[in-house]
Amino acid sequence: MAATQRITAGAVIAAACAASLAGCAIGDGGSQSGGHRPQKAPAPAPKSAVRLIGDGSTSYTGAQPHLPRPERLKPGQKPPQFVVFSWDGAGEDSQKLFSHFRKVAKANHANMTYFLSGVYMLPEGKRDLYRPPQHAQGSSDIGFNDKQGISDTVQQLRLAWLEGNEVGTHFNGHFCGKGGGVGEWSVAEWKSEIAQAKQFVKSWKTNTGMKNAAPLPFDYDKELIGARTPCLEGQQNFMKAARELGFRYDTSGVNDQIWPKKKEGLWDLSMQLVPFPGHSFEQLTMDYNFMVNQSGTRTQGDPDQFEHWGDEMSGGLLKGFQRAYDGNRAPLIIGNHFESWNGGTYMRALEDVVQTVCNKPEVRCVSFRQLADWLDAQDPRTVAKMRTLNVGEAPKQGWASFLSASPAPAPKGVPGAPAGKR
Repeated sequence: MAATQRITAGAVIAAACAASLAGCAIGDGGSQSGGHRPQKAPAPAPKSAVRLIGDGSTSYTGAQPHLPRPERLKPGQKPPQFVVFSWDGAGEDSQKLFSHFRKVAKANHANMTYFLSGVYMLPEGKRDLYRPPQHAQGSSDIGFNDKQGISDTVQQLRLAWLEGNEVGTHFNGHFCGKGGGVGEWSVAEWKSEIAQAKQFVKSWKTNTGMKNAAPLPFDYDKELIGARTPCLEGQQNFMKAARELGFRYDTSGVNDQIWPKKKEGLWDLSMQLVPFPGHSFEQLTMDYNFMVNQSGTRTQGDPDQFEHWGDEMSGGLLKGFQRAYDGNRAPLIIGNHFESWNGGTYMRALEDVVQTVCNKPEVRCVSFRQLADWLDAQDPRTVAKMRTLNVGEAPKQGWASFLSASPAPAPKGVPGAPAGKR
């Protein structure tokens, strides 16, 4: 594994401050001087720019860069086409897929959500710190990590957040099915699992002994607002626990391509069913499900089929995108794993989809946080009206007429409210 570049705490501070001073605009931008004259070195960041939390594994560095302020739709305005790309169990390993898709996102004006597995922040030698519900202490169906893997993952999480991406959670041991799987956990057990997922992120320095490493640039207690459960099981009790803990959304179910609604007080932003080219049934928008319906549980099937299987996935996602884009404009929710199943065909397919859709007019490739922010900024009556449109159904009278009624003004202080007089 290639050695990772060491990033100092000062670099984290400087990066966050530089983004803030630049107005958090997306893109590299250009010099404001209009030439190539040498510029004075910027003043060092004030000490108040960063506040270490706990053992210094995480920190507060100010508002996250590159988060646009959500705006409420104007009467008659056509909604944007949102697309969310998300990753289960996000971590950086020898395949370097986390770092690769960070670059893909940046090159295509996209933000994504990375659902971190907490045990990826816990070294194997400290596995007994994990006490999974209904399982033996120190057990995990996806193992643990080593110092190099944790260091590499921290670097990617740091850079991803500074680029405007979201860090959610995929919890810890990934227990599925009967016999203690997440579908059998109580609300109290979910609360324990969530608390441990947070704790492993907030104490990776202590657990690895890397006390001089740069911190993550966010407060995970505030950053963590949503999740996807392992194997899409246990959603009901998880959502009850999540609501009490201040989460804002969940993406652990299966929906049709219509506008979201709240469930248990959280936005239900679950993945959706889209056309499956060459088949008579629709398919969930997740790489794993495409694989199971192509090569079964074999993660490396017939190599002669790899290209075809990838085309089926990209074709299905693009068909789902197009019917929303031309129809009801419901957000398209896509889930993936950093895996090279069937020769990496799903990774190539996903990259093709990002490059195709994220550069189209009126399309916003966003994180779940950004989508939840936008939904919260809307008049609830507007969202309810858009929910009356069926899969692929555009308003017969056009968007201008369909959403012509004046929405109620946004309450003062919420996203989308007009700015006060200066």
